[in-house]
Amino acid sequence: MKQLSREILPQVIRQRPEDSHKGTYGRVVLIGGNSQYGGAIIMSAQAAVASGAGLTTVITEEKNHAPLHARLPEAMVINWYDLELVKTALDTADVVLIGPGLGLENHSRKLLRFVLRNQLENQWVIIDGSAITLLADMAVSLNHPEQIILTPHQKEWERISGLPLAKQTDENNQLTQQKLQASIVVKSHRTRIYTSHNSYLNTIGTPAMATGGMGDTLAGIIASFIAQFDAKEHALCAAVYLHSLIGEELGKDSYVVLPTSISTHLSSYMKRYEQTSEK
Repeated sequence: MKQLSREILPQVIRQRPEDSHKGTYGRVVLIGGNSQYGGAIIMSAQAAVASGAGLTTVITEEKNHAPLHARLPEAMVINWYDLELVKTALDTADVVLIGPGLGLENHSRKLLRFVLRNQLENQWVIIDGSAITLLADMAVSLNHPEQIILTPHQKEWERISGLPLAKQTDENNQLTQQKLQASIVVKSHRTRIYTSHNSYLNTIGTPAMATGGMGDTLAGIIASFIAQFDAKEHALCAAVYLHSLIGEELGKDSYVVLPTSISTHLSSYMKRYEQTSEK
């Protein structure tokens, strides 16, 4: 298992070329936020925008539209009951993130099935939060599993893998990844990443990050990095590492690190570690 370090960041985060435009940095669609958990998808969207996604669209319950626009005017928003508009957004997306605050209702299940059935050949799908719980209960095939990323915490991983906590060893996790073919991010105080080619250990993090919404923020960063950067496996690793790095450094002066505080610092940290022609 490879250990992640700061070296992954300049390998992935590139200096933006002068002739770039918003389309250069990917179209990200985020789906989640039922009537109870709208904050989750807002935090994911904030992280995606702050970490550089070129165009961000949020598909969410209508009551979340005004709060989203008030907090994040950079994001577009679609009513998640308007499946015609949902399909239009999905057809143009480079990356789809589904799950933050999605809930377990029938419509949530319908949206997940809709995303998986309509996944394009060159499109990445990130499945997070309650979408993982739904997936574990659904008889649905993954059309392009090699372009799917699952981001479960350990109990969610138990549901999708069938592995109880005591049996979630690196060997068993990797074997399950090979069966699923999707990349897996098993979140814990020391997050582990399993891909078709490698496994990685994230060696940093802080208990100050143990608060609601931290995983939603991580999912938004992952979506943004996958949309922007060509080396997808390294982009996934860089997103995980940067999330923990910012949290750990903020935790030196704060008893609790809020997920939104990490988003606030994303751009400055990316600038600090971007690859330039001098490096």
